[in-house]
This record gives sequence, structure tokens and C-alpha cells, in this order.
Amino acid sequence: MQIVFMNRMVNEIEGSDGSAEVWIGEEEGAWKLGWRELHADGGLQESIWYEGASWNEMLYIYRHELAVKLGEGFRPLIDGIMHEEEEQKGGTRRIQKLYCYSELHCDEELYNELCAWRRKKAAAERKAPYFVATNRLLRLISTFVPRSADELLQLPGVGDNKAAEYGAELLDMTSGRERRRDFPLDWVQDELDEQIFASWVYKQKELKYKQDLDKYRTKQLLLRGISEGKRLVQLEQESSLTRRELVEALEQLEKEGYDAELLIAMELEDMPQAEQEEVWNAFGELGDTLLKPVLQHVYGQETAAGPVMEQRYERLRLIRMRYRREAESRKNAG
Repeated sequence: MQIVFMNRMVNEIEGSDGSAEVWIGEEEGAWKLGWRELHADGGLQESIWYEGASWNEMLYIYRHELAVKLGEGFRPLIDGIMHEEEEQKGGTRRIQKLYCYSELHCDEELYNELCAWRRKKAAAERKAPYFVATNRLLRLISTFVPRSADELLQLPGVGDNKAAEYGAELLDMTSGRERRRDFPLDWVQDELDEQIFASWVYKQKELKYKQDLDKYRTKQLLLRGISEGKRLVQLEQESSLTRRELVEALEQLEKEGYDAELLIAMELEDMPQAEQEEVWNAFGELGDTLLKPVLQHVYGQETAAGPVMEQRYERLRLIRMRYRREAESRKNAG
């Protein structure tokens, strides 16, 4: 086997004298990715993270597993080990430190109160909760406890529109709450321990790369399944994904330009043609952004619940993929 890449690592956690190597090898078109860790007592621990023919899959695994190790305190002797820009500069670093500090020091009671408010607000406005406020924003508010519109606007994720729409209610919930320090929040930059912050940053990378790896594997599962003529129930059995997750991933494949018609046709073969045409016409009349209006238009205001409802939504999604594909084809032809 030929080693094509290697970087040495040292563990900077206080009290740890361990070192390690991350390496990539190639032999007859197959890739091998591994980690070799030398403990302070002389013990050696080796792990193979990947063996296979896919460079792309290996790269996803490399980034995820390495982010785990960086979160544990290991640091490369040669920078650039993540093969991306590592430095956080200016405002980005400042914002990331605010997020990190808020996750470590938020008032959980206030955070839960804010979450309950968001659920009610989202339900009343018929929108997804994250459109009202993200988890990160609620943690910022519950940590730094703004008491005025000016202070609220100093938090990342709060602009003039959000402050005008929800500011009064948010400030009503923070009114009278104790807080550790005052605004402005420049003090966070000095108070937050750099080692803790670095580990937090790598933890975010770990989560991101895990999501990227899961998306890649789901994509490959679907592409293989389509080429082999498998149905959703078979793909569900071969993975840990639900049917809904598979259909949502299938929608993403279509957006990327892949043709999923073979699988769509098999899943819709038990749906009466007249019903399919009614759904198609509803998309033409109501648009394809929201599914609920189309569901109610086709099946009535008092729609079914449980498995019947899930099946109907699934079929709407499948037909919408066809509808959007045809609309895009007409647009390109015109």
C-alpha cells in the first residue's frame, strides 16, 4: 500500500501527552483511511476509518472523524488538515464566540419559556418555528437577556424586521430577568476560554460533516435503488431512514437534476390515474410551494389522519416532482 497523505497530531488538552497520525493509503484503486494513536504510556491504538473505492465517501468520513478528534483536543502539526479555510476572521469569529458562550451559559428556564412562545407563535402564523426564531437566537436571548430594542438588535439573527415583528413580546419575557453582564457584548471575546472555544468549533464541524456524510450515503442508496428497480419499502428496510425521509431525499435528487421517474412511477402505480390528474391540475391552479392547500382542494377540508394522510402527502410529493420537472423542461424549451 502506498501512503499518499499523512499528518501528525498532538493532543493539547492539559495533562495529555498523547500523539497521533491520520493517514490515507491507496492500493490497486482502493482507498484506505486510518488513525494511529500513541498514548503517553507507550500504548498504540490503530483504527481503520474507511476501506473502499469511493474517494468522495472517504473524504466525507475523513472530515467527520477528524473533526471528532479535533474536538477531543488533537491539533495538527501542519495546518490545513481539514482541506478548507480554518481561520475565522472578524465578525464571523465574534459571532461564533457569542453562539458558543450562549450554549454554555444560557438560562434554561427562560430558554424553555421562549421555546413555548415560539411554538404558539408559529402555530398561530402557520409557519415553521425556525422562521419565527432559531434555537440559536433563543439561546442568545436567554443568555444575554436584552432589555431594550437596541440591545436585542445587537444579537446575531435579529434584524429590523424581526425586532419590529417580535421584539415587544421577546422583551416582555426578558423584562425583570437577572443577567450576569451588560451590553455591549465585547466582554465575551475575552472571557471565553480559547481552548473551550476551539473544541466547540470542531464540534460544530463534527455535526456538519456527519450531516454531509449521511446525505451522501442516502444519495448513493437512492441512486443504487433506482438503478436496481427497488421500491421505497425495500430502501426503508436497507437503511435507518423513514419513508418520509427517503421521499424528501428523493426531492433533493430531482432538484440536483437526477431522474427519479422509475421509482416515482412504481410508487404511484396503485394510485388511480384520475386522482393523479386531479392533483396535477391542483398544482397548476394553486402552485406547488405548499402541499396542504392542494391536499384540501383534492380531498376536502376534513382530510383523513394517520397512515392514509401520510400516504396522500407522499403521493403529492411524488407528483410534485413530476410537475416541477415538466415545468422546468417547458421553461428551458421556451
